[in-house]
Amino acid sequence: MESTVYKTQGGGNKLKYFIYALLIFWLLINIFPIYWMFTFSLKDNAEIFGANVAGLPHKWLWSNYVTAMRTGKMGIYFLNSIIVALATIVITIIAAVMASFAMQRIIWKGRKLMNKFFMLGLTIPIHASLIPVYITLKKMGMLNSYQALIIPYSAFSLAMAILISMGFMQDIPMELDEAATIDGCGVWGIFFRIIFPLMKPSVSTIGIYTFLQCWNELMFATTFNSKQALRTLPVGIQALSGQHTTNWGPIGAALVLATFPTLIVYVFLSKKIQSSFMEGAIKG
Repeated sequence: MESTVYKTQGGGNKLKYFIYALLIFWLLINIFPIYWMFTFSLKDNAEIFGANVAGLPHKWLWSNYVTAMRTGKMGIYFLNSIIVALATIVITIIAAVMASFAMQRIIWKGRKLMNKFFMLGLTIPIHASLIPVYITLKKMGMLNSYQALIIPYSAFSLAMAILISMGFMQDIPMELDEAATIDGCGVWGIFFRIIFPLMKPSVSTIGIYTFLQCWNELMFATTFNSKQALRTLPVGIQALSGQHTTNWGPIGAALVLATFPTLIVYVFLSKKIQSSFMEGAIKG
């Protein structure tokens, strides 16, 4: 009897070690592209094309980052991406939370229909509207400006942001609104003093989601902005690969500057993003 139990436990341990080995192998497969991109950014062409493709750099060329920032103007493009991303996040958060408050906490005819209208935005691929959005921006004289990217990014982030916001707002008891009304608060007082402070988890989630959506977007950024001074990182990298193809190290450095911020955000906040999406989807 004891030997049978021992064999069973031994078999269970072997299975556990096998699963761990598979998970470690899968982890290495997923980490390798990040490792390769980082080492790629610190090599010269001789190492990149044959001499040392996958190994650590023989000479760590941090000057590739200096070249990317100065010659490739990645510093300006990085700043443009930050401006566009932050403005998009602020507009999306304000619009989503206010719209959710209006559709869920205020009784008016057509609020359910309006919610369905917003949710239609989830079914429209962002790049399917490239031509109509371009024509609209052109007629309004908004091409080649920050607004040409901020407004479309905010509009296409709004549907998911409202879905997340509605899911969180449903957990806030209506009794708080009634108590605030008795104390003399109007609609704006209830929103800013009661609802908005309690929406911090959803606000942070919307901000993360919007950042991930607009940081590396290329099609709109290429089409709506032709001025070099207004390029975002993805467009700047595309132009860099066309101008400096003889030196691939700075191109790798530019890719690291564009990619790593999104990876860092997702690594540290992935659990929050996933739990928020699940909660919003179930309740919404």
